Amino acid sequence: MNTVSAKIMLMNGDLDEKLAYLYACPIEEAALHRERLINAIEKFEELFGVSREISIFSAPGRTEIGGNHTDHQLGRVLAASVNLDVVAVVSENDSNLIRVKSEGYPQDTVDISSLEVVEQEKNTSAALIRGMCSRFRQLGYSTGGFDAYTTSNVLQGSGLSSSASFEVLLGTAMNALFCGGKETSLSIAQISQYTENVYFGKPSGLMDQSASSIGGFITIDFENREAPRVERIDFDFAHCGYTLCIIDTHGSHANLTPDYAAIPEEMKSVAACFGKEVLRQVPEAEFYDRLPQLRKLVGDRAVLRAIHFYGDNQRVLRQVEALRAGDFDLFKTLVIESGASSYQYLQNVFSTSYPGEQGVSVTLALCERLLKSRGGAWRVHGGGFAGTVQTFVPMDYVETFREKMDAVLGEGSCHLLSIRPVGGTQVL
Repeated sequence: MNTVSAKIMLMNGDLDEKLAYLYACPIEEAALHRERLINAIEKFEELFGVSREISIFSAPGRTEIGGNHTDHQLGRVLAASVNLDVVAVVSENDSNLIRVKSEGYPQDTVDISSLEVVEQEKNTSAALIRGMCSRFRQLGYSTGGFDAYTTSNVLQGSGLSSSASFEVLLGTAMNALFCGGKETSLSIAQISQYTENVYFGKPSGLMDQSASSIGGFITIDFENREAPRVERIDFDFAHCGYTLCIIDTHGSHANLTPDYAAIPEEMKSVAACFGKEVLRQVPEAEFYDRLPQLRKLVGDRAVLRAIHFYGDNQRVLRQVEALRAGDFDLFKTLVIESGASSYQYLQNVFSTSYPGEQGVSVTLALCERLLKSRGGAWRVHGGGFAGTVQTFVPMDYVETFREKMDAVLGEGSCHLLSIRPVGGTQVL
């Protein structure tokens, strides 16, 4: 469909039902998403020409819900896609050039006649473009050039993983344009992970890409490093009576690299006492049997972080069972337990190097005060130390909750989200 026809279709509301489902919103709110897509098409026209044949793709951000810092120990996680996304208006261009203009960033132009890793491109979006194309070719597909304009409302630095969304967006588009849609959502996630590891230069796991690509609630078991087990969980979040709120504490991640690095290092130091690489390879009973010796060998913080791993790794199974049984009350209890374990045992809520900066701790205290009597749930979100807090807030209290949190943390700190039922997808 050309750009003119696509805009007319959107203006007429022909895609409103699809957009309402995609963004987990009432159909009355589909107009907001409709306008966003129309604006994206118009930006594409300004850059690449009017009346081009186009497709529109979307890939969501994600939120980690269970299994805090368990993935690097080959443990289990629970994650979900959210109703913030990056969208792309895309058109093939019959050349060896992929040109991608992302809103707010310079245009990337990548010549795909050469798909070797470019060291100078690492940590750039150009590396992701080249890497995704390279991997599809390795799988036997004839990928070509295209032009794209992208726009994203996935919050930067929020733990919602905007980079994975961009990778999945590229993979979803290439799969549709050049592969006849043959690749599964899981394989697109794996292609994205390969690209981030090899071309972008970041040793990421598979959680972020899988949650974005597959959509809805998913659980991943990383015990088999080469072939993690990914399962989708059918749960209708839209009708559970709660809103997902991600709260930005406005803490700085600067100078926190040693804090993040210490978590896997200390967990691995415990595993090494048993001659193993990671904690998943050490039976929990054996760990507790040797607790007195371990305290002397690796110190109490490492021991406490291992205790967190064993508890949260099992807790993911219980959360999955609760969602599959439709028991949201039990699920919320487990969310709170997970957050308490992160605070007390994992100790990733503030940096001991900066004890005067405890934005996450203050935010968690406020959340407990406001939500405990109302049946809500709260926990530190993602890597911790600074950044965001995740809450589940009763719908009839959510506006009051947002007002109270914004009054302390600043306007726009509390973001109201939904669990999106669809992962990477072609919208048009």
